Amino acid sequence: MKIFAINPGSTSTKIALFEDDQMVFSRNVSHDAEELKKFKEIRDQFPYRKETILKELADAGQTLENTDAFVGRGGGLVNIVGGTYTVNDKLLEHARTCFTVKHPATLGAQLAYDFARTYGGQAFVVNPPDVDEFCDEARVTGLKGVYRESKIHALNQKEIGIRYAASKGKKYADMNLIICHIGGGISVTAHQKGKMVDSNDIAQGDGPMAPTRCGALPVKDVVKMCFSGKFTEREMYDKITKTGGLVDHLGTSDAREVCRMIEQGSAYAKLIYDAMIYQIAKTAGSMAAVLCGEVDGIILTGGIAHDKYLVEQLTRRLQFIAPITVMAGEFEMEALAAGARRVLLGEEPALEYTGKPVWNGFDAEK
Repeated sequence: MKIFAINPGSTSTKIALFEDDQMVFSRNVSHDAEELKKFKEIRDQFPYRKETILKELADAGQTLENTDAFVGRGGGLVNIVGGTYTVNDKLLEHARTCFTVKHPATLGAQLAYDFARTYGGQAFVVNPPDVDEFCDEARVTGLKGVYRESKIHALNQKEIGIRYAASKGKKYADMNLIICHIGGGISVTAHQKGKMVDSNDIAQGDGPMAPTRCGALPVKDVVKMCFSGKFTEREMYDKITKTGGLVDHLGTSDAREVCRMIEQGSAYAKLIYDAMIYQIAKTAGSMAAVLCGEVDGIILTGGIAHDKYLVEQLTRRLQFIAPITVMAGEFEMEALAAGARRVLLGEEPALEYTGKPVWNGFDAEK
């Protein structure tokens, strides 16, 4: 079984070829930032990205002939339940128009579909960023009309849950887990019997602070900043997702650099890093409450989960809830291929994208 996975990012596209469950080829194909600026819309990048991918494959002596499935990152869709989706006309339309969000990830579905038309095989997206399985209570805030939506590392979170369950001889759908993805963004998620029922929003300012993101804040102080005249609207948005967190406090988003600062005696760096760890633990504790204390395991994943100090501190604070397991790094390419493979093997059905959101407000207030 041959599967080609495609994961477009802002200035690069990760690609990988799998034979059964083994990755036999992978590359992070870089794109010239100046070249990308020439394209008015994200969809206009399609021919350029396709050409660079094919060149990378050719230079490595790889071919897409006889590929069973092409699977893309996905994005730009309405909110949907998790799973593997066939790239149909509606999904392709929403990806091309960036229906809900403008992000290069939307090119994943387009590239998968185009390659499938050229080489045969099927085209899928797997657990795109649009996955939203929140319970109703998780959506409500203290302001009517302001709701929490699932904006988390859905692809890696789901894959980690599936892998952890398999390691215990169980099914993901039969377990309650708390999964902490700790990287450039941090999502701490309650997985209840195969559904991500609650988490912090990594895009809107919620949960623990992260290397580049502010996390939850006292709202009145933020309102004062917005009307102080010192910051533009764009600058305030950047503070939430690009220049907040470790960057704002310490001038770097690299946790390894922060650890070096601590080793060199910086008390402030230690305070900020410890505060980030404290906030991760506090958020994980709240997810234990979501699961009514019935937690089968807590998993630490993402790049920063490689840090032994962070793992030790989180273990100290959280081990009373459930056993701690470290699955450091991210498995997005493997997750894409695994989702397609499960469908091809008949282990789960391919889902059809309808373009109708699974949640669009509460009927009671309409």
